[in-house]
Amino acid sequence: MNIRYILFLILGLDALILILQTVELSASYYEVSLLYGEYSFLQAIVKASIYLLGQNDFALRLPMIILHIFSTILLYKISEKYVKIQKNRIWLVLIFVLLPGVMSSAIIVNEAGLVLFGLFLFVYVYENYSQKFIYLLLSIYLLVSGGFIYLYLSLVAYSLYKKDNSFFIFNLLLFSLSLLLYGIDAHGSPRGHILDSIGLYAAIFTPVIFVYVFYVLYKRYLTKDIELLWFISSVAFVLSLLLSFRQRVNIEEFAPYLILALPLVAQTFEHSYRVRLKKFRKSYRLIFIVSLSLLFINSSAVLFNKYLYHLIEDPEKHFSYKMHVAKELAIELKNRGISCISTNIKMSQRLKFYGVTKCNNYKLEENAFDSINSSSVTISYKNRVVYSTFVTKINTN
Repeated sequence: MNIRYILFLILGLDALILILQTVELSASYYEVSLLYGEYSFLQAIVKASIYLLGQNDFALRLPMIILHIFSTILLYKISEKYVKIQKNRIWLVLIFVLLPGVMSSAIIVNEAGLVLFGLFLFVYVYENYSQKFIYLLLSIYLLVSGGFIYLYLSLVAYSLYKKDNSFFIFNLLLFSLSLLLYGIDAHGSPRGHILDSIGLYAAIFTPVIFVYVFYVLYKRYLTKDIELLWFISSVAFVLSLLLSFRQRVNIEEFAPYLILALPLVAQTFEHSYRVRLKKFRKSYRLIFIVSLSLLFINSSAVLFNKYLYHLIEDPEKHFSYKMHVAKELAIELKNRGISCISTNIKMSQRLKFYGVTKCNNYKLEENAFDSINSSSVTISYKNRVVYSTFVTKINTN
């Protein structure tokens, strides 16, 4: 089969699965806070989608899915420079779309998906277009998101290494402006969250792939085989570990930079595999099979995550719990003729997205103190109760 057809098949299936997943999820508190909070470029994109398609989960998540598809295409184009064999580029694309962190950024509304697309776009423009386009794109990024501050820092280090004075001054200026506009969250006293950060990276990549990514970056440092992708990935990664000595780091801000190292990882793996005789390639094939198997297991857990409630005693400990319940609760309330209700801030904001506003006519509470005016509400997934509460009508007379 033609390589392009396989690529489009992967992209098509990936997009279809993500679209189907929009039905399974509810808007989280973080997502609605971004939607109703202070202005941001991502907020503008999401609001435009909602304006065109209506206020629903599909419209909420469609911008992230589109950014993800374009990121995948850019990865394939970028990898042409690093991975010589076409079918290996397809394997790289498949691994990319199956990464737990990538799947999350492809459907959850946050800055990670936007920054990841921006990084791939920058690398593609840097390798294929003139310097004026590079300067223009980096300038635009300053207005798009504070998440690109680590890109500017990486390019400061890269331009020093390349002894490109004009590029150094330009990126130093952008870094300073970004620092002024958005800042870097550096606080606290030494607490040792570095193991937590490493654990989160391992969860985003799966342990085997994360270890290999770290190995590739370190090996290239020792052999001085370092260039643009290495600097962007390594500087952000090292900075995240340094900050982890003092505070709990939001790994979502740094993970897109490490994901950018995937073409380097594929290049190293391809070279190491090809230079060995067939009888010495077994260990590499085993690593690849194990990695791909873990990715399929993880992606299956994400896709069929509601079945996992049967394995967890406390539903609130489910990794997707914060993105469940709200939509079903709103539907149940509307079926009872309730269009507004009083509850905690987080749930109230989430219900607002589904058309249930805040008022004092009804109240959600864990225990029914008024058995006459209260009725129970239960949300179940796959015959497993995950949420239970009471709706109480407040006597306003």
